[in-house]
Formats: sequence, C-alpha cells, structure tokens
Amino acid sequence: MPIVAQSTETTDWVSRYADEVIAESERRAPGKPVVVASGLSPSGPIHLGNLREVMTPHLVADEVRRRGYEVRHLISWDDYDRYRKVPAGVPGVDESWAEHIGKPLTSVPAPAGSAFPNWAEHFKAAMTGALGELGVEFDGISQTEQYTSGVYREQILHAMKHRGDIDAILDQYRTKKTPQQKQQKQQKPVDEAELEAAEGSGAANEDDGSGGAGGYYPYKPFCGECGKDLTTVTSYDDETTELSYTCTLDGHGETVRLTEFNRGKLVWKVDWPMRWAFEGVIFEPSGVDHSSPGSSFQVGGQIVGIFGGKQPIGPMYAFVGISGMAKMSSSKGGVPTPADALQIMEPQLLRWLYARRRPNQSFKIAFDQEIQRLYDEWDKLASKVADGSVLPADAAAYTRAVGTAAGELPRTPRPLPYRTLASVADITAGAEDQTLRILSELDPENPVTALDEVRPRLDRAEAWISKYVPAESRTLVRAEPDTQALAALDDEARESLRLLLDGLDSHWSLDGLTHLVYGVPKVRAGFSPDATPKELPPEIKTAQRSFFALLYDLLVGRDTGPRLPTLLLAVGADRVRKLLGA
Repeated sequence: MPIVAQSTETTDWVSRYADEVIAESERRAPGKPVVVASGLSPSGPIHLGNLREVMTPHLVADEVRRRGYEVRHLISWDDYDRYRKVPAGVPGVDESWAEHIGKPLTSVPAPAGSAFPNWAEHFKAAMTGALGELGVEFDGISQTEQYTSGVYREQILHAMKHRGDIDAILDQYRTKKTPQQKQQKQQKPVDEAELEAAEGSGAANEDDGSGGAGGYYPYKPFCGECGKDLTTVTSYDDETTELSYTCTLDGHGETVRLTEFNRGKLVWKVDWPMRWAFEGVIFEPSGVDHSSPGSSFQVGGQIVGIFGGKQPIGPMYAFVGISGMAKMSSSKGGVPTPADALQIMEPQLLRWLYARRRPNQSFKIAFDQEIQRLYDEWDKLASKVADGSVLPADAAAYTRAVGTAAGELPRTPRPLPYRTLASVADITAGAEDQTLRILSELDPENPVTALDEVRPRLDRAEAWISKYVPAESRTLVRAEPDTQALAALDDEARESLRLLLDGLDSHWSLDGLTHLVYGVPKVRAGFSPDATPKELPPEIKTAQRSFFALLYDLLVGRDTGPRLPTLLLAVGADRVRKLLGA
C-alpha cells in the first residue's frame, strides 16, 4: 500500500506538493495514474528558465513514483503555436524567416543545415536530449498531431457551442490597466536575463479570440492559402458546424465544417484549460507570465469547468537568472539552454539547483567564476551526506539531485574539486598527458591513474575554461625566466624563494605544496610553518599576499592566477626551479 504523507517538519517542498498531489488525485481519479504536466513551445532555443517548467513537476512526479504510485508526466510540445518572431543569434537563420510569421511552428523551415524536418522538431530535439541526460521521464505530446488528427474535435465543437459562456468569463478581465498599475509595472526593476528566462510558451501574450463583427469565437483557423493564422472567423453555425473565415493578409476566404476540418486550434486561454480537462491534469506549475491576475492560469481556472474539468494544483515559479550572462548575450543573442549548462556542469548539479529552491524562489545559474563556488558547495553537501551531519531538507534535495525513482544518474567515480580541474585544464589547454601527470601528483598516496576516474567532471571543467573564461583571463606560463625581475629582487624575496625551492621535493603534493607556500612567510617572520591563524599577527596575511603575488608574477606574468599549489604542480618542479631562478 503506497505511503501518502510524511511529516511536514522534516520534508522539503517537493514532498509537501507530493502529499497534496496524491491526495487530490485520490479524490478526483482514485486508482488511476497521477497526471502532472508541463508545456513547452519550441519557438526557438528552449532555455534554462523554461527548464523550471519541466523540473518542478518532474521532481514532484518522481517523489510520487518513489512512494509507489504510477505517474504520467506529460510534456505538451506547443508546436502548433504560431511562429511569432525570428529569434536573434540562431545559427542558420536570417531575417528571411520573417516571411513565416503566423504559421504553425511545425510549418516553418528548420534553420539552415539542420537535420530536422521543421523549426519545432529542431528545437525539441535539443531539449529532449538534455532531459534524457537529466533523468527526466516524460510522455511527449505534439499539439500539432493532436489538432491535425482530430483528437480534440469534440472539445473544439464544445468550445464553439459554449462560446458565449467563454466570452463572458474572458470579458471580466478585458479591462485596461489603471494608471496606478502602469506606474507600479514601470517602477519594478527587471533584470534582462531574468526577463528572458521568465518567458513561457510564447502563447501567454496571444489574444483570447475576441473577434470581429461576427461575435466571439474561441477557434482560430490557419489560412488555406498562406498557412498563417491572420484570419477572422465571420460566422459559425452550431447545427451544421459550418465556419466561415477570411484571411486579413491575402483576402482568402472559405467555409468549412468543423466536424471535418483540422487546420486550426483553440486560442490559448481556452486551449490550456481544455487540455487540463482532457488529460485529467492534477499538477502543473506556471511562470509569472501565465500567473498574474487576469492571465492564462487564473482565467483557465474558470474556463476549465466548461469542459467538465478542474484546475490543477499550480504553483507559480519564479525567475531563473544567469550569472555571466553579458558575455553569452553578445555571442549567442539569447539566454543559455539546458544543453549549454550540461556542457559545463554535471546533471546532478543542475538538478540540485532546481531541487533546493522552492518554485517561488528565484535563483541564478552560473556560467562565470561562480560555478566554482557552486561546485564547492555541492561537494561540501556530499560530504555532509556521507558523514551524516546533513539537515533533512538538504539531504532530500541531494537525493533528488543524484538520482530518480529509477535509480542513480551516472556520476564521476572520483569527483576532484571542480576548481582544481578547471585550473589544470586552464594550464594544460586540455593536453591529456599533462593533465594526467598533474592529477596523479595531487595525492601521491592515492594517485589518479586514468582520466576516466575524474570524468565527466573533468570534461565539464575543460568545457567551461574553453567556452566561458575570456582569453585575457586564461593562464599562460612563462616560457623563459624574467631575468630582469629576478635581478631586481631584494634579499627578503630571494630568501623566500630559496625556502620554497628547497622544500619542493619534500612537499610535492597538493596538500604539501599548500602547506609550503603558506608556510614560507610564517618561517621568514620567525614562526613555525604549522602555526595557525590565531597564533599569527595580522601582518602575516599581508606577507603571504605579497609572496603569492611575487610567485604569480615570476611564473605567469600576472599578480593573480589559479591556486598556487595547483599551479606549481601543473608547471612541474624542474620548470618551477628554472622560472624562479634556481
């Protein structure tokens, strides 16, 4: 017998929603699979803001599965949405694609050079691949297939029959913003990266079907001549289901029977609640674009009753921001995708970022130096899980990150610190022989013997260095000693270098070199190299910083760089001696 509830004192947000979803499913459809849903429009690259539309119900669905229930996670591909604009920065696309605006996404040509038959399939493929890597189990539904095959015929006829009822609901929200509302909207600061990441399917901004002289119609045909949705329904007969329309673009008009006609769709604010009822959806979150007063989710909650259904449990999810966005915008023309993120971080880390924050909490995904801190935080959490000191909610987020009800995701066998791997990748430029040499010397008592031990984390760190660290920030080790700088050294600096060089061989490991480089200034000041910060005067920190800057200058020609112990290992003892004037 499945377990329905857990103690709210020790559970995370996912468990609490799972409790609600299970209870609601038992009320509405006892004994049937629990249905959760997401909607994605492949109108362009599907970005990390859209991923929250999938990860929120995925995490809840996975928790429900862990408790022994059968679950369907539907992803509705809104590929029958209209093509609204030509996205910037998409390879193989130019302004000539503007001629297709108004057509269904599946009727728009794919970017030049694509292996896929149309625009929608091209962008669906990248997202599907990323979801597979993330361990997201789902049932995909093409809305093009649903509409063009007549699956929704009865729902369309029902909506047309009850168009007056639908119009009355929508009319409650057809009001202009008050001056105060406008002012509040203008005053709210919005981060550009967050704004883009908050965009939903694109349908949120579509009209609600309020039409011309013929009255209100919740159905929009695509023109039989130009294939676009720039049409106006002029009449409809409930008895015969004959519908007449004209195209405002080319003047084409025709009369069709909706009992046979499949080249059109319900407008968004009717389409979405129709699907809730048709699929029996229990849980579906929505972004801020769909959740504000008078928008799709709120209005849908009233319209769904016309179709004999109920509104799902639907938390609003907040923005997903990007750190390091400026560089990416200039090169890509848009915010990054899950596939972009998975090039530089393991699936577990990306899952964790979505699992540890409640849906209404915004967060950022790092493509800049912050990714190193995030990995440090993740590794620290793993250590706490291993030693049993982790808090319950953090343990739950970790468990959801490393695997699903189906099992654990593939992981790096030996997860060395990401910042160490990034430093090595920076210095070696990806040369595998040098990379293995350095990594084997990090811990001589337990050496890395093959790079597969540290993959795929190593591959992610190398990708981050090569794609997102600017050339001016990369580390280039000097080819020859700076003889002029060496000749100008004072006695203090020379003695500090001598102590370092004398200790290289006996300290040649990551921990040993860390002890050595921090210990030299202590010894020069008359203290033990093992002295703790509490035993040392503040001046020692200043002396350490000066010593580090000297080493960086002599090794890489800058006053900063990768962590010195890693840098020394990477450069190699013989070359360190040469560059430091031994």
